[in-house]
Amino acid sequence: MTLNTSDRIKIPAGFWAGLRQLGIVAHEVVRKAQLPITIISDPVVTTAQYFAIWQAYSDLIDDTAKGIIKLATSFETDHFPPTVLATYHARDYRDALKRMARYKQLCPPESIHITEEGEHCTIEIESLHSEQPGLPILIGITLAFLLELGRRGTGQPLTAKFVEFSLDSIGDLQILEDYFGCQIQIGTNCNRLTLHRADLDRPFVSYNAELLEILTPVLEQSLNEQVRSTSITETVKWIMKHSLTGGRPDIQTIASELGISDRTWQRRLTEEGTSFKHLLTKVRHEQAREYLADPSLDIKEVAFLIGYEDQNSFYRAFHLWEGATPLKWRTKHLGLNLIN
Repeated sequence: MTLNTSDRIKIPAGFWAGLRQLGIVAHEVVRKAQLPITIISDPVVTTAQYFAIWQAYSDLIDDTAKGIIKLATSFETDHFPPTVLATYHARDYRDALKRMARYKQLCPPESIHITEEGEHCTIEIESLHSEQPGLPILIGITLAFLLELGRRGTGQPLTAKFVEFSLDSIGDLQILEDYFGCQIQIGTNCNRLTLHRADLDRPFVSYNAELLEILTPVLEQSLNEQVRSTSITETVKWIMKHSLTGGRPDIQTIASELGISDRTWQRRLTEEGTSFKHLLTKVRHEQAREYLADPSLDIKEVAFLIGYEDQNSFYRAFHLWEGATPLKWRTKHLGLNLIN
C-alpha cells in the first residue's frame, strides 16, 4: 500500500472532547479499538485506525442511531477544524455545502457530491472503503451533520426531504426520522441526503466575511499542496510509531507502506543522515517515555506497546537510553511511589 494523504487522516481537535461530553472516556474508545493510548494526542492516524476508532465508539453506545445524533449535535462550534469552520461562516447554506464538498478533499476517506435539480438538492456520500468496520456510524454522522450545519448556520429548524442509507441496519429508525424530519430508507444503493432546494438560499446568521478572507486562501493552498513534501525520515518514523505494538516493524513492511523499494528508502535515509536502526531506536525511546508518563499503563504493557516481547530486553534498552530502569524513571518523573 502506497503511503499517501488518503492513508493519513486527521482527527478533529474537538473529537475526544465531544465524546467526553457524551460520557465516553477517550481511553475506553482507544482500548476497545486495540490502538496505542498515544493515539489520543496524535492528530494523524492511518485509515484503518480511523475506522477502528469509529467502530469502537459504535460498540460503546447503546444504539447506532442514538450515537449518530448525539455526536452530530453535541460538537461545539469552537472545536470545529478550519475545514468545517469555513463552512459554518459561509454566506448561505448553498455556499456552506459547496465549501464542505470542496474542503472534504482535505479530510478523507469520504467524498461529498452535490446535485441541484428541480425543487431538490441531493448530497451523496461516497467512500473508498465500503467494507470497513465503523463506516455505518461515520456515514450517519456525516449526513446528520450536513443538516445540522444548515440548522446552526440559518438558525432555522430545517428538515430533510428524504434520507437513504445503503446499510441494512443503522439502529432505531424512529430516532433518525425524528431528527431529520423525514422518512429514512435503508438498504438502498447509496448514502444520500435530499434537501429542499429553497433552503439553500437561506442566509447564514453566522456569516463572517473577515474570517473567510483568512481561512479560504489557507485551505485553497492546502488543496493545491495535497501531496505534502514530508521528509523520508519523518515519514518512516510515523510508520514505525504506528506499527510498533506487539512487534518490530521490518524493512519490508516499511517499503510496502511507502510504496518504494527497501533499497531506495534506505538510501534516502542515508542521504538525510540517518538509518533504519537509528530511527527504530529513536522511536522506541520516544514512545517509551510517552507511555511511561501514563501511570495507567504497567511496565509490561509499555514493553509490549513498543515492540518488545521480552520485558528484560526492554529493561536493558531503556537503561542504555536513560541510565535508569523504567520504574525508577517513572517514579522520578511522576513523583509517584509505584510498584513494579
